[in-house]
Amino acid sequence: MPTGFLLHSAAALHDPGWGHPEHQGRLRTLASTVGRDLLALHGRVVQWEAGHASMDALSAVHDPAMLERVHRTCREAGPSPREVGPETLVCEASWDAITGSSGALLEAVDGVLEGKIRNAFVATRPPGHHASAREVMGFCVVNHVAVAARHLLDSGRARRVAIVDWDVHHGNGTQDIFWDDPQVFYLSLHQTPLFPGTGAATEIGAGEGEGTTLNVPLPAGTGPTAYLDAFQDALARAHQVFRPDFILVSAGYDALAVDPLGGLCLEPATFHLLTRQVMVWAHEVCEGRMVAALEGGYDPRATGLAVAATLRALAGVPLDRETDPSGA
Repeated sequence: MPTGFLLHSAAALHDPGWGHPEHQGRLRTLASTVGRDLLALHGRVVQWEAGHASMDALSAVHDPAMLERVHRTCREAGPSPREVGPETLVCEASWDAITGSSGALLEAVDGVLEGKIRNAFVATRPPGHHASAREVMGFCVVNHVAVAARHLLDSGRARRVAIVDWDVHHGNGTQDIFWDDPQVFYLSLHQTPLFPGTGAATEIGAGEGEGTTLNVPLPAGTGPTAYLDAFQDALARAHQVFRPDFILVSAGYDALAVDPLGGLCLEPATFHLLTRQVMVWAHEVCEGRMVAALEGGYDPRATGLAVAATLRALAGVPLDRETDPSGA
């Protein structure tokens, strides 16, 4: 089966302004880079246009009053960006970008479950992992990965879901949403200290969900070798205590060495290796069922290369010098 690559056309229209780190050029450059690489992935990667997520799907995770406030702000904003939360701007096109991105992720998950594709990468935008059930922050409005996890559980198509988050920032929203939920395992590797200031190793969940949160904070300057060792160890620890039926990846690329918002030192090729490690876990426990969704990554060129490397790993294709400028 091929790998899916989904990017809802509305996602490119979300416009917080060119002075904002999460500007429209991120997705344009990503799409261009992946598009050039699709020649090497012919027959291994398929693309299609997805529909929009319903308000019911979003409100299974988020407070309906928060969603209505966001929707209203988008309608009233017109073409000029308007703040809807700390550091988070929307315009009139943002609501379609939000629902289209969540819809694309839900369609990718269903495609894997229905045997149409073996795994997928979804270029969601705006990102989502800082958005909690009631709060919008950190460029994130709706938590797409949380929406997908809840869809899997509520539909009965999975009893346990793991979320692996390799964004340089801790996904405080995702952690908060599933803090006491024993059906969702949340694993995050992230730089500390750094926004949003959460994600200490002592944060492990609570109540019935105690032990289903695993945080691995890393210091600035961590390079590929140390990161990969920590990642492999964290996956092994997760595997000892949790056997998911589906794995979702919050795939942020702001841990790249050139990223302006982070201080880790990964390279595009690192994400090929990270993806392969998650794929090993997925093949061991859930017949390879996994889908990755874009989170951060604010150097457009490097992010595009890292996404291409991720997509190649998902499709079982090795790197070459085009997708790995280091030549490794």
